Amino acid sequence: MNEHIVPELKRRPRRLRNNPVIREMVRENRLHAEDLIMPLFIKAGQGVRRPVASMPGIRQWSLDTMAEEIETILDSGIRQILLFGLPASKDAIGSDALSENGIIQSALRILRRDYPELYLITDLCMCEYTDHGHCGILEAHEVDNDATLPYLAKQALLHAQAGADMIAPSGMMDGMVQAVRSGLDAAAFEHIPIMSYSVKYASAFYGPFRDAAESAPGFGDRRSYQMDPANSREGMLEADLDVQEGADILMVKPALAYLDMVFRLKEKHSLPVACYNVSGEYSMIKAAAEKGWIDEEKVMMESLLSMKRAGADLIISYFSKDAARLLKTASF
Repeated sequence: MNEHIVPELKRRPRRLRNNPVIREMVRENRLHAEDLIMPLFIKAGQGVRRPVASMPGIRQWSLDTMAEEIETILDSGIRQILLFGLPASKDAIGSDALSENGIIQSALRILRRDYPELYLITDLCMCEYTDHGHCGILEAHEVDNDATLPYLAKQALLHAQAGADMIAPSGMMDGMVQAVRSGLDAAAFEHIPIMSYSVKYASAFYGPFRDAAESAPGFGDRRSYQMDPANSREGMLEADLDVQEGADILMVKPALAYLDMVFRLKEKHSLPVACYNVSGEYSMIKAAAEKGWIDEEKVMMESLLSMKRAGADLIISYFSKDAARLLKTASF
């Protein structure tokens, strides 16, 4: 090649990509095990180790078997888990969630006793406990927002009393953070933080989760309280209101299709931002990897890193155990 055709380049970004050492030296974002939260499904009964067919590698566990999964979580380097409950029976008001002996309250007491090193976060909603599968109290086939708030406050108090470290209200009820915060503070649990599902969309990516949590609505859908996927300003309003009501962490759910919202929340608010790498996102990667179409580990880590790059401080993911194991031997 004629040397006079090559311009004089004073800036060559490739200099900082030349070998693995320099790439790690200038890496802008890194994943750590402390960033990751592992969901855990606790089901009433005994001897439960039920695989979730639509989520390879994920199981439901009972109180007497959950220690097996806890040990693998801890061995991976994860100490923070998000608990979901599957009760023995359901009714119109989610009575199991309101009982001292409910499935999550019972799990919390055992885990607090046997694994003091765990950080226990509880999903706070009614859909897993109601026979209609909706996230609140019904009035003529519609969720009554204000009638639901006292139930959420009571549920949160029971979780705190049983040993929860953090409460994560997920039902997208207006005023839910304020109701939970007021109830906790009045009972001297002002030290318990709230991670609010602030920007939660009515997403098709939740499909496999409804198998895992057995929480599909018995009629209709949740679009009257979860957000329209087309909206972003509305999400910012939801987050603003949660900040005003006392949220300590703001969450975006799902993650991958809504990284713009993670970025916008991080830019505007000083609170930590979390995102939920949901079941559909997990299962798509698993399914494509089983077909041999993608490299599961590389796509998993690239996806998680994209959430970190967008601004997420915390990532709830079904990949958390696998990712944490990889982080022990490599930097991402």
